Amino acid sequence: MIRYPKILLGSMLVLPFLSLPLIGKKSFKRFMPAGIFIISIMAVVDFIAKKRRWWLIYEKIHPKVPGIIPFLSPFFIGSIWIMKWTYGKFLRFTLVNLLVDCLFIYVFVKFLTRSGIASIFGLKEKQVSLIFFIQSLMLYGFQYVKEKVTKRRFKF
Repeated sequence: MIRYPKILLGSMLVLPFLSLPLIGKKSFKRFMPAGIFIISIMAVVDFIAKKRRWWLIYEKIHPKVPGIIPFLSPFFIGSIWIMKWTYGKFLRFTLVNLLVDCLFIYVFVKFLTRSGIASIFGLKEKQVSLIFFIQSLMLYGFQYVKEKVTKRRFKF
């Protein structure tokens, strides 16, 4: 058990945003809609997961704040970083996402389970990996369509 789970959850919420100045204004503006899209998808998946009992988040920052909120911050900023480094190189994007997803599922979720913060119990780890992989494809697809529409709109 971790001694202060709310501090860990608060850190998960705030610390990723400290890397925001390193992303750059241009990249942030370019990839922010995709980041918002993916955390919206994550919120929907979390809603479904609660109903089907795929996973459970035991600890919350505050009783009135949904348990998924601290997890959205790293996914939002992480998605922007991954898109910045890999967009336009689909194989690299896929490999980086698989690596990050595996680290999250096989390392971080195990830590969260041992700490009593959250656990996966209705799905196997491979199934959660598949959900994350599908979300990453949706992220890339969203950005691809967004850039195609933007180019077409500003083309004279």
